[in-house]
Amino acid sequence: MKLMLIAGQVLCIVPIGLAQPGSSAARLEAEYYITAYAQHYRVPVAVVRAIVKRESNWQPCTVSPKGAVGLMQLVPMTAERLGVRDRCNLGQNVSGGVRYLAWLMQQFHNDLRLVTAAYYAGEDIVARRGLAYRNRDVVAYVSAIRAGYLHEMGIEAGIITNSGPKREVR
Repeated sequence: MKLMLIAGQVLCIVPIGLAQPGSSAARLEAEYYITAYAQHYRVPVAVVRAIVKRESNWQPCTVSPKGAVGLMQLVPMTAERLGVRDRCNLGQNVSGGVRYLAWLMQQFHNDLRLVTAAYYAGEDIVARRGLAYRNRDVVAYVSAIRAGYLHEMGIEAGIITNSGPKREVR
């Protein structure tokens, strides 16, 4: 039943993916893994998509100057810790990245600001400094993930609307 639910949700994504420029079989496969693993590990799908967009721009085997690889840009030490043997394998890369996000969500009590900061800068420095950590690159990264998350959720950047007045999101 759960597999059918996930498959149904992925099928809902397929027309969206086909309508986007540069879509491919790899993108559809990535969307499948992102949806499946995010739901399984209870990580917001929109957060995972925002991270993938920022980290790799949906390029499945991109390599950063620091040696991070794949959609979710796993560094060798994190990949090893998570049991990811092939960082270019879409399923392994997304599984490892989402499991890492789920673990960070536990560590930082679901505070997505701290979770995304730790994903970018490492959990040790963020655990020590928390919201007082003000590295310019990290602040820009968290801001970009937040904007991507809001975009994925269909929310106008900075404003949440409901039946009441507009409120600023912080």
